[in-house]
Amino acid sequence: MPFLGKPQSSRGPQLRAVAIQLDCFVGPQSGPSRNDKQARNRGFTLLELLVVLGIIAILTGIVIGVGRRASESGKTARARAELAALSAALDSYKLAYGDYPRTDLPARLLQSLIGKRGPAYQPVTGRALIEAVKFTTAAALDPFVSDAAELLDPWEHPYRYAYKLRTPWTNPSYVLYSAGPDGSDTATLLTGGFPDVAAAGNADNLHANRP
Repeated sequence: MPFLGKPQSSRGPQLRAVAIQLDCFVGPQSGPSRNDKQARNRGFTLLELLVVLGIIAILTGIVIGVGRRASESGKTARARAELAALSAALDSYKLAYGDYPRTDLPARLLQSLIGKRGPAYQPVTGRALIEAVKFTTAAALDPFVSDAAELLDPWEHPYRYAYKLRTPWTNPSYVLYSAGPDGSDTATLLTGGFPDVAAAGNADNLHANRP
């Protein structure tokens, strides 16, 4: 006796073939995939990158500016300390020799302060009134070996000095200063041997015997 089961439909294979064809035609579902969303979340847009770079540039400028101001402040403090030491040495020199060194040459000033020259630059044998090793000299010359050595300020310019270079010299003291950060000064003295503090270029000069 023949088996009377449910007859198989002949349309099953045909429907599967149609579904495959439609899938190939339409393609995968549109819209961002999960991987695409994750990539966008991890990345920067061009605008965000420019904002970050701008902030970094501003912060860098601030740090550099602060560093420069701190460096200049340190140099100014050092120059004032060195001028004070030179001023004390000149006072001791006057007590020992009766007068200050009469010169406007930085090298001669240094030779006087290390005890090798008198007020009129005559040879003497005296004690050094400054610790030369604590100062900077041009070309790193040793003043005890070379009489061309000059004392330099923290900006690597010679300290300016003058005393009794003209008559009359009514200034009761000497002129000693650093030309300051710009290294510029008007060295011409006023009548009587006084510095021209109001002259162009002298605004940032640091004087040993002026406030």
